[in-house]
Amino acid sequence: MTSVLYPELPENGLIVLIGASGAGKSTLARTWPASQVLSLDGLRGVVSDDPGRQEATGDAADVLKLILERRMARHLNTVIDATSLMIERVHASGEAFVERVARGARAGSGTLGDAAA
Repeated sequence: MTSVLYPELPENGLIVLIGASGAGKSTLARTWPASQVLSLDGLRGVVSDDPGRQEATGDAADVLKLILERRMARHLNTVIDATSLMIERVHASGEAFVERVARGARAGSGTLGDAAA
């Protein structure tokens, strides 16, 4: 199921919402079913009991990548809601990261491979 606000988005896609704190990423993410949204803040809360605990970002990003990999393997629509802090951790080059994810999806591997490093 795609967002009711953006029905033109493809099914079974990866949507990454990136921006500064307070930019509206989480508000936009709520237009998708909760089961499709991976929130870095939420995962930080899961691993540390405090969604604002920045030193837990690395652990939360590891969990996010694992869940994302499993969802991609099942060809499930997935929305990532993350501040630029997480993206800086996983992206030496944003285009290269997206290309590695896309290459894995095209190959049907369902894994992020070196994009998850």
